[in-house]
Amino acid sequence: MAEAEANQPVGTRMPDTEADLCKAGEHQYLVGKPKSEIPVPVEVVNRRVVCTTCPVTMDFSPYRLNIFFNAETNLVEQVRCG
Repeated sequence: MAEAEANQPVGTRMPDTEADLCKAGEHQYLVGKPKSEIPVPVEVVNRRVVCTTCPVTMDFSPYRLNIFFNAETNLVEQVRCG
């Protein structure tokens, strides 16, 4: 069974759910800070900054860093992978 899982096409394997693949742990310091303090990323492909009430796509990527801010206060409320 392990061999079958290892040979699945790229993009179909789900990584270990315990892994912090998007490095959200490194960005937890942003919670409670103004969104203007969010650093500009070198690689924008794997980062999404969005208000907590804004619509977003529901596709899940464990490699994408999501930073959610409150649209009224402009304070970061949540940082997580997805």
